[in-house]
Amino acid sequence: MMLLKIILLGPPGAGKGTQAKSISETCCIPHISTGDIFRKNISEKTPLGVEAKGYMDRGQLVPDELTINLVTDRLQNEDCKRGFLLDGFPRTVKQAEALDNFLNEKGNNIDTALLIDVPLSLLLERMTGRRVCTDCGASYHIKFNPPKEEGKCNLCGGGLIQRKDDATDTVKERLDVYEKQTQPLIEYYGKSNILKTVDGRKTIESVFDDIRKVLGSCK
Repeated sequence: MMLLKIILLGPPGAGKGTQAKSISETCCIPHISTGDIFRKNISEKTPLGVEAKGYMDRGQLVPDELTINLVTDRLQNEDCKRGFLLDGFPRTVKQAEALDNFLNEKGNNIDTALLIDVPLSLLLERMTGRRVCTDCGASYHIKFNPPKEEGKCNLCGGGLIQRKDDATDTVKERLDVYEKQTQPLIEYYGKSNILKTVDGRKTIESVFDDIRKVLGSCK
């Protein structure tokens, strides 16, 4: 069995969640997102979760050290012995270095930093065009997946809205933050010769085909 330790990089709207699910299922490794880790620790009131909640309740960013501890604690679970796919971590070079040190102490290392690359102009179009049904939560896109009747859900007839997160100004801010955060990470993993890039402008199926070529056989 090939052990795969993967970091998934890519901007909001690049389709990371969809591809992560396919990678996890195909390669039989857990998809680990920082959001899930935070929610689980907070709901279970673990010491790390209580500490993280304190920062979040005060509207503060969770410090690097605490985030690192939460992730490395998760990586010691039994299901990670065959590998893992990290999504949303690391976000900074400091976190990347800490992850490398943690793995190196155990005789391991990251195999691939996988970047799903999409031009910012296309991301803006993708994200600002999203619409959600207020009644059933079904998702649409005014260009790529429009409803049969403008403004109405195909499934229940409910009204469609644009979420605040998908408003143009909010999306531009999120993409700007991503670019500032991630460029140093791209350079960091590029120097380690483990950075692999796939073109995220293609269809979901084509992107996954390219990812499989990059990763090789999972089984």
